[in-house]
Amino acid sequence: MTATPAYPHEAPPSGPAAAFAARLQALLPQLETPRLVLRAITIADFPGFFEIFAHPTRSRALGGPFNRSGAWDEFTECVSGWLLRGHGGWAIEEKRGGALLGFTLVHMEYGDREPELGWFLTEAAEGNGFGFEAAEAARAHALDRLHLPALVSYMDPDNTRSARLAERLGAVRDPAAEAEVSALAGEPVMVYRHWPPADEDGGMEAYA
Repeated sequence: MTATPAYPHEAPPSGPAAAFAARLQALLPQLETPRLVLRAITIADFPGFFEIFAHPTRSRALGGPFNRSGAWDEFTECVSGWLLRGHGGWAIEEKRGGALLGFTLVHMEYGDREPELGWFLTEAAEGNGFGFEAAEAARAHALDRLHLPALVSYMDPDNTRSARLAERLGAVRDPAAEAEVSALAGEPVMVYRHWPPADEDGGMEAYA
């Protein structure tokens, strides 16, 4: 008799359901950079996701630490965005060896006013430029291919590492958005805005 897993909802699908899930995942855009593959998130990625969101200190920038239930809610939100809005989360996988390095996403959570570009890595992956490489690819997909008018990145004022990454991406602080979001959150929130690339006339491309 096979033992029931401790968390049955985290078990991968099987049979025709697994085949159907694989077909759906294959429809999502897969992005590649020199060192990384940004691919569809699968149930097998949840342990890595939970490790990031449950970390007692590093997860604070994400609103954590989260218990397993809370992390599962965040995980499924990252995935559901693809069906609801046409954009969502990717798992960041290293080309050499296939290690899961973290996640990046173009997403709108409950209460968001506009799509957010986010990134979060495993502790072992930090400090190698993987976050920048992944976020740059996700941003290009959202702005160049999906023609989203802009993206924002929300972050805690103490999250200096992510702030530097946003600035390396060319994002700029948006004081008006910061005032609005901070008032809603009841605490200070930094907002970095990512604009589409300028057109040849020096203006911003117009997107429908």
